[in-house]
Amino acid sequence: MTVLTFPWERPPLNANQRLHRAAKAQKTRMVRDAARIAARTLLPSASHITVQLVWVVTDRRRRDSDNIYPTFKAMCDGLVDAGIVPDDTPEYMNKLGPIIRYERGGTARLELVVGA
Repeated sequence: MTVLTFPWERPPLNANQRLHRAAKAQKTRMVRDAARIAARTLLPSASHITVQLVWVVTDRRRRDSDNIYPTFKAMCDGLVDAGIVPDDTPEYMNKLGPIIRYERGGTARLELVVGA
């Protein structure tokens, strides 16, 4: 299992945002590129992978893990862009639902957990 860590305190994309299409495209490209670059340096190519997005938070405010799917989707696309797998369909990628994990005194961040 490999953990790709991103220094974002909040997911850059969420289901509640109402962005202009150009602003959304710019954020999506940024997330995809970050995942692509991280994956190229840390992950080998594979025939099938399992991925999960973990949002590490430092307080106990209520959050909905469903809202971070747009960031998760862009990250999965970045793994495909890096050539880790040919596509993000179930044939090549098993996507576990995103989770939110509380870490007291930690640093807020996003982690993309990738396993074989």
